[in-house]
Amino acid sequence: MTSFSGASDLNFLDRYQHPLAGRYASREMQEIFSPRRRYGTWRKLWIALAESEAELGIDIPQEALVQMCDAVDDLDLDRAAEFEKRFRHDVMAHVHLFGEDAPAAKGIIHLGATSAYVGDNTDLILHRSALELVRTRLVRCVSELSEFARTHASIPTLGYTHFQPAQPTTVGKRATLWIQDLILDLDEMEHRLGSLRFRGVRGTTGTQASFLELFNGDHDKVDALDAAVGRRMDFAGSYPVSGQTYPRKVDFQVLSTLAGIATSVSKIGHDLRLLAHLREVEEPFEKEQIGSSAMPYKQNPMRAERMCALSRHVIVLSQDAAFTAATQWLERSLDDSANKRVSVPDAFLTLDGCLVLLENVASGITINRNMIRKNLLEHLPFMATETILMHVVSRGGDRQHLHERIRQHSLAAAKRVKEDGEGLDLLERIAGDESFGLSLDDLQGLTDPRKFIGRAPEQVTRFLNEEVEPLLARTEERMQPISDPDIHV
Repeated sequence: MTSFSGASDLNFLDRYQHPLAGRYASREMQEIFSPRRRYGTWRKLWIALAESEAELGIDIPQEALVQMCDAVDDLDLDRAAEFEKRFRHDVMAHVHLFGEDAPAAKGIIHLGATSAYVGDNTDLILHRSALELVRTRLVRCVSELSEFARTHASIPTLGYTHFQPAQPTTVGKRATLWIQDLILDLDEMEHRLGSLRFRGVRGTTGTQASFLELFNGDHDKVDALDAAVGRRMDFAGSYPVSGQTYPRKVDFQVLSTLAGIATSVSKIGHDLRLLAHLREVEEPFEKEQIGSSAMPYKQNPMRAERMCALSRHVIVLSQDAAFTAATQWLERSLDDSANKRVSVPDAFLTLDGCLVLLENVASGITINRNMIRKNLLEHLPFMATETILMHVVSRGGDRQHLHERIRQHSLAAAKRVKEDGEGLDLLERIAGDESFGLSLDDLQGLTDPRKFIGRAPEQVTRFLNEEVEPLLARTEERMQPISDPDIHV
């Protein structure tokens, strides 16, 4: 078993450094999964167990409880590593370390418990904290994107299906599609937080046999102990039954929730990359930022690309939890431990990095209105041909004849663009055709982009007012304060 030690005879730069810690994840998320937070939570669980046992009549000296509480934060991780090297067991290493720090409690620490008592319950506590941080970041991203959507609610832009030109929409309406995905993720997040339970006080195979022995066969006191410890750790209830561990299905559900968020972030990242290629949208670009070591002119959408790269990792990590849950044997198999020690924190830290990036990008997106208009006008005449046709027919024109004339003009104009590399002249061709009786000014009036965006501006306003603003108001009071990230974005 690998131990953690704060000291090493290897130079810091001579060892592998995890990019999640050095480049991507925030300080807040790293602190949640830090050794000090984990082992400090172990001590809090041992205190909760001892206090609850004393409350229910087990002879535990008051001095023991006092010393445990006084020493809860006195963690000497180097000393813990020494114990673990001797015992080859991380939990027993910390039991002995806590016993040194609280000598009056040495004989009662971990009384009746198994390693999963501290290990699994701590995981659930840390997962809850990490989910709450993810929720906060999600809400912040929704807030930033909402401002963007409202600001650009009425700006026409070319819509795309299959990444081929389609009916126009607006810049703000497109952003609402991103926001709606994130709101669906928030709904799932609320469900996951609301359904997360405590593993509780269950013993070696989940039968609570050791605690039944401790309370001389009193089943009610065993139930009371389980409830008391859960209350002290701020859980309303425990999973009704367990083997040695809480159901590993829970890890799969949690990582699936994270993967769902990563899916949304990746979709936004891909859209931004496509729009950057069209030169319509730009992510923040610093004054001295270098886009390419070889091509000085490059301004790559590197933050959106990183969002996609990290999101893919989160999505893949959810499979780890699925396989772990699927291959647990009977009451427990230890092949879960090493995997979840890596995969679960990595999923949280990676998604944290994704959301830090998304918030940063969302708060600084710039749009190039002239390019948006240019790209739209390049294709709008083709899309407006039906409007032109109906307008002329309503004035007495022959639909079939006019339809054929538009078809011929459209093919000729498209050939001029694709084969000759010239600009689109469809409106000029129609204006020069006496069959239509329309001037170029008439045609430009008929092809005003605002006539082709349907109810997009109204949909943006309604969505933001009726769905997003109430959500932000509901969640604001539950958002934990977080500092600006001190990582490279």
